[in-house]
Amino acid sequence: MKEVILDTETTGLSVKEGHRIVEIGCIELENFMPTNNNFHCYLNPERKVSEKALETHGYTDEFLSNKKKFKEIADDFLLYIKGKKLIIHNAEFDLSHLNNELKIAGKNLIKNEIIDTVVLARDKFPGSSNSLDALCKRYRIDNSKREKHTALIDCDLLSKVYINLIDQKEPKLNFNSEVNEINKTMNTNISYFKKVIKPNEKEIENHKQYLKSHLKKNFFN
Repeated sequence: MKEVILDTETTGLSVKEGHRIVEIGCIELENFMPTNNNFHCYLNPERKVSEKALETHGYTDEFLSNKKKFKEIADDFLLYIKGKKLIIHNAEFDLSHLNNELKIAGKNLIKNEIIDTVVLARDKFPGSSNSLDALCKRYRIDNSKREKHTALIDCDLLSKVYINLIDQKEPKLNFNSEVNEINKTMNTNISYFKKVIKPNEKEIENHKQYLKSHLKKNFFN
């Protein structure tokens, strides 16, 4: 089953206070590898962004005013997540806002299988801070780009945190086209591999000349 790392940004904390979604970010994984089939959009929330939310993500009312409304992207979003497991950090927050938007748009609520990485982290590190920043620090994941809470950056960080939380080895290389060709040829299911690049004739000759001059210099010194 394909998995989707999902994150939202909103105008404020509670749907009961009428707060709405201003950004949705999704990164699709297959065998814990990004597929490059992402979903991302900014949204016009049809209301003002709270001061606290503005400090968090930096999306102004002016910036959001000409973006699509949720009802305009609802069908595309539902089609994108259909049949996929959703990986969310503090899932209760994001799902409450997403289902509120779907309800307003007259669409069915989300019924996907959900994995909440906050719950995973609490089970693994009871009593410790389980914020995304804290987990990045624990697993030595570079989060220096996270100056603001933006959906796609948070999804990228969460994908790395998730792989560590479930004790999977994080792939370091991503040559998807080469992997697919090898899998077809060898009838196997390799997720990633090391790419070996052979030197050309000119590079070999230059290396020989370097060794020759370098060894001669050292010999007479």
